[in-house]
Amino acid sequence: MLMVDFAYTDEQLALQKKARVFTHEYILPYASYYDKTGEFPLPIIRKAWDAGLMNLAIPKEYGGPELGLVEACIVVEEFASGCAGMTTSIFANQLGPEPIMIAGSPEQKEKYLRPLTEAPKLVSFACSEPGMGSDVAGIKTAVEKDGDEYVINGSKFWITNAPYADYFTVFASLDPSKRHKALCAFIVDADAPGVKIGRPVEKMGHRASSTASIMFRDARVPAENLLGSEGEGFKIAMKTFALTRPAIAAFATGLARSAMEYAREYTMKRDAFGSKLREFQAIQFKLAEMLMKVETSRLLYLRAAWAADTTPDATIPASIAKAFATDAAMWCASEALQIHGGYGYIDQYPLEKIFRDAKLYQIYEGTSEIQRLILGRYVLDGYQPARETPPRWAGQKAPDF
Repeated sequence: MLMVDFAYTDEQLALQKKARVFTHEYILPYASYYDKTGEFPLPIIRKAWDAGLMNLAIPKEYGGPELGLVEACIVVEEFASGCAGMTTSIFANQLGPEPIMIAGSPEQKEKYLRPLTEAPKLVSFACSEPGMGSDVAGIKTAVEKDGDEYVINGSKFWITNAPYADYFTVFASLDPSKRHKALCAFIVDADAPGVKIGRPVEKMGHRASSTASIMFRDARVPAENLLGSEGEGFKIAMKTFALTRPAIAAFATGLARSAMEYAREYTMKRDAFGSKLREFQAIQFKLAEMLMKVETSRLLYLRAAWAADTTPDATIPASIAKAFATDAAMWCASEALQIHGGYGYIDQYPLEKIFRDAKLYQIYEGTSEIQRLILGRYVLDGYQPARETPPRWAGQKAPDF
């Protein structure tokens, strides 16, 4: 009896083809333009919304397609092979609403999820701060209850799509000294009094993605916009990351695949020492290593996405997938650039952009080091060894049977 099937379903293959065609028609032709200008790719985002390639996880009862994370990752890999920055801007609408899908009440979901399926609205996930990135429990943005409202004071940084978002999912603390125990999650409308958006920052890569700060100065939020209960913010954030980190691995896989394909194409054309580059074993070994990393990354993100779709907790497979795939993407980008030599270093070829884009995957939504911290703790405290007791080793005797 077949227990494992690595084939995509007909529906998944159709979705992959649709995303690949979209990438070739609307992402690749404009990737260099948006990277050079730093403009926000709103026309491309609207095209993705029109094509039904955004907001894939929204439940059917709120007007969405209710697809799984496996399907979202399939789309993400295709998009990221065209442009990492545009894909980040598009996929932010999977990350931003995730806390609402995890902990929102039916009324909150109706109010904030349904509009995403009726118009190309944007949602931002506001967790990181100027002095806090991966240490979610260390959030300093403060919130206090005032009658039927909560009042938020503080700042968020590195917030994707912040200048264009219609609302945010925001994490703030009732008492920063209590760390994760006091964290809360809220839905905050972008036009709420006391909310100010900073100017987009200039970045090394992902320049087609707008990143800015959000300042909260006595920003008042209705109590009905609290997600879950007070003190549940940390749990909501961790559940969110477990559901979105597989997609970051898919991002990285798409970029690594693109780097490999550009390198492959270049070796077919480039002459050196009287031969095509493809004839050199050193180059073949680099391409072979790229293929191994791309294929392994894909298997890992699909495993993690499957776990997110079918099990209560996908934290460990998600961390494995993100750590491996993002490191693999950085390696593939570097080696593909090396194969191009000087041409890889100039902006007339795509490798220069791919190399700059690759680095961010090792940083956002939990750095590579944080993933290893999660996994190391799991090996020590959560992993169940296959052996019940350590085997006797020294002084073993010959069998007597």
